[in-house]
Amino acid sequence: MNAASGALTCSDIHKGFAGVPVLKGISLTLEPGTVTALAGENGAGKSTLMKIASGQYRADDGNVEVAGQHLPVGNAQAANQLGVAIVPQELASIPDMTVYENLFIGRELIRGGFLRRRAMKAAARRMLEKFGLDISPEVQMGSLPVGIRQIIEIAKATTRGAKVLLLDEPTSAIAEKEVARLASVVHQLRAEGVALLFTTHKMEEIRAMADRVIVLRDGNLVEDQPIDEITDDGIVRAMIGRELEDLFPEVHPHTDEVLLQVHGLKVEDRAPVSLEVRRGEILGLAGLVGAGRTELIETIFGMRARSAGTISVSGTQVRMANPAASIVAGMALVPEDRKGAGAVMGMSILDNTILPRLSAFSTAGWLHGKNRQQAAAEVMDSLRLKRRTLGQPVETLSGGNQQKVVLGRWLTGKVDVLLLDEPTRGVDVGARNEIYRIITELAQAGMAVVMASSDMPEILSLTHRTIVMREGAFVAELNRDELSHPDVQDRIFRLASGQETNSQKESTHEND
Repeated sequence: MNAASGALTCSDIHKGFAGVPVLKGISLTLEPGTVTALAGENGAGKSTLMKIASGQYRADDGNVEVAGQHLPVGNAQAANQLGVAIVPQELASIPDMTVYENLFIGRELIRGGFLRRRAMKAAARRMLEKFGLDISPEVQMGSLPVGIRQIIEIAKATTRGAKVLLLDEPTSAIAEKEVARLASVVHQLRAEGVALLFTTHKMEEIRAMADRVIVLRDGNLVEDQPIDEITDDGIVRAMIGRELEDLFPEVHPHTDEVLLQVHGLKVEDRAPVSLEVRRGEILGLAGLVGAGRTELIETIFGMRARSAGTISVSGTQVRMANPAASIVAGMALVPEDRKGAGAVMGMSILDNTILPRLSAFSTAGWLHGKNRQQAAAEVMDSLRLKRRTLGQPVETLSGGNQQKVVLGRWLTGKVDVLLLDEPTRGVDVGARNEIYRIITELAQAGMAVVMASSDMPEILSLTHRTIVMREGAFVAELNRDELSHPDVQDRIFRLASGQETNSQKESTHEND
């Protein structure tokens, strides 16, 4: 097929930053009415390629054509005019404006110098209905879930005539039900002849949405196959350049010593909950979005106030709503949002590493240069952090390595209880393997680990026990044998959604 016949063609694209090559001669063609998944580890060059194709970045060398027409380098407005739109990972919508104002921003309907608000609202309602969104055009954008805002951004792009749509990590921050809605929108646009390119770290989403998969590794295009002609293992091998041993390491036995004890803990106005976690144990928290997993973990750590209950580490009670007291007691928290709450992205690896324990590395306000350098180097070496120097800003690292910094900064001191909230969100498959190894090794070394995750395979494969939550309450507890049951994923969903009670689950097991 002639390359010029494609909706978008990239030819021999090169790009580097500060002398470091990021893209090394990438060529690809997107055809109308097709969906292409762009896979690769963090740092492989996926986002950079998308930004060049959408005119946001200027390539050092190479050419981009849209339906046979040359795209001027580094010209986002020209890309829009030619029919190329991008929905970035960090959405560009304006939260304080209404839905219809966001949809018509820059192309407002005007008559006689006045905005035709009624006409814009009616048109916006038709756009929303087309994508199955039953919401008012007058609702404020910032009040909507991320997944809905994302589809509104897609509606805005395609109703402006976009024939090429680039989606950068469209599912990284949205709930599972919103992923299904997004997949439906993608299939609808494909049927209308739009060429779509999306990035994701999740193999099931590649299978569900893509006709074809392209894999980048270290700035090179290493695989380009129809989705039916390549296996999941083949995609992973192409991404990381090697065979991936079992993704999940072996789960080791734990001791009987209780390290974390939570008794009668009330989070806001929800029912009180109690739990115990033993030394060497990994306890999972499963549930649907809004089940209360994050709230529970943050309350245990002292970031949220508790209205009742006690929290003890190694038999000693921890003061309420006091993260500093939790740290002194031997607790550590790795939050869900590593960029917003886990690390200071503009600061160096070294400075981030000592943040939770500044007092241990300073005297009268003066930092101990040699001690902190040595402690940070030892910790980051133990986590196999890929870096140039400890002075490198965290924002320049891949997602997996950023997560290692967020985790590693606690390890410069004693940790007995490790609280993990979505520890692999936005992390590619190669880095996930490393993070899983770290978690199991820390547990084996004697930590008690509590891990909230919406990734069912890691809940089933990493944890000794898992508590299923719904609306802040514990609705079931599954042991290691139950987590190995063939239909356990369906059971967890039924329990989490209220379709099955724990007593029903137990009677089901009795009948197996």
